[in-house]
Amino acid sequence: MFQFLETFAEYITNLVGLDPTSHWGEALIFFIYDTLKIIILLNIMIFLISYLRSYINPNRLKKVISKVNGIGGHFLASIFGIVTPFCSCSSVPMFIAFVEAGIPVGVTLSFLITSPIVNEAAFAILLASFGWKIALIYVLCGVFVGVTGGLIIGRFKPERWVESYVFDMKFNNSNGDQFSSQKDRISWAFEQVKDIVSRVWYFVLIGIGIGAVIHGWIPNGALAKYAGADNPFSVIVATIFGIPLYSNALGTIPIAEALISKGVGIGTALAFMMAVTALSLPECIILKKVIKPKLIGIFIITTGIGIIFTGYLINFLF
Repeated sequence: MFQFLETFAEYITNLVGLDPTSHWGEALIFFIYDTLKIIILLNIMIFLISYLRSYINPNRLKKVISKVNGIGGHFLASIFGIVTPFCSCSSVPMFIAFVEAGIPVGVTLSFLITSPIVNEAAFAILLASFGWKIALIYVLCGVFVGVTGGLIIGRFKPERWVESYVFDMKFNNSNGDQFSSQKDRISWAFEQVKDIVSRVWYFVLIGIGIGAVIHGWIPNGALAKYAGADNPFSVIVATIFGIPLYSNALGTIPIAEALISKGVGIGTALAFMMAVTALSLPECIILKKVIKPKLIGIFIITTGIGIIFTGYLINFLF
């Protein structure tokens, strides 16, 4: 589907006088190809999903989730996390809204874990980069981490570690039916494309830039020695290394793609990607405003263990 982009990238590389097989040439081809591919997919997928989301009433959805007990509530919260294109930091206000609506904190954490890891644009790019099997397994694993993480944290009765003022906050309870025509829905979808792309494009370019450096300068197999699927500690190291960093799923996919091309295990690369998106330092700083440090620690440990398990599972399958 995107073969013409690779041809275009090679043409530009030759046009500027670089050998496509050189370090600079390979890096430039990777950067041009991935930038165009991701921007095209971003615009298409965000528009389509935003249009579909215009039919979803968030307040009604919160009421539905609040009435579903047990694992079903966690599953619904994770699914809602998939269709909301939030990074980890922008998911926090929705977390507060869920708590204010009376949804158990464990269930809201299932949303908070899944939302930054999995979204429609990330799925589209994973599909184009790695194929449907890895894209589907990534989504399923993201939901698994969210559901199990929320279930486990819920066992600790986490409501006692939420700041008391959060339960007293009141959010807009309008019914959310703000679209009177198809024209309004389409216009809103275009606005969502403009808003989201304007907020994530620099993460995408940074991620692609890092991926281009890895792709162009690191020899094939060099990273496999330390982070290949055969290294029993590679997933743990990748997860721990990813926690202090901050990006969204779109910015980390090009890095994961470059790492895998150099011999890093698929599960290891995707575990790094999950850790960066779900356990970022800025998210923890924002969370500290609404939940107490003990709950943040439990959240990090529980989610981190789930990500590590997922990484080992994917390495085993692939």
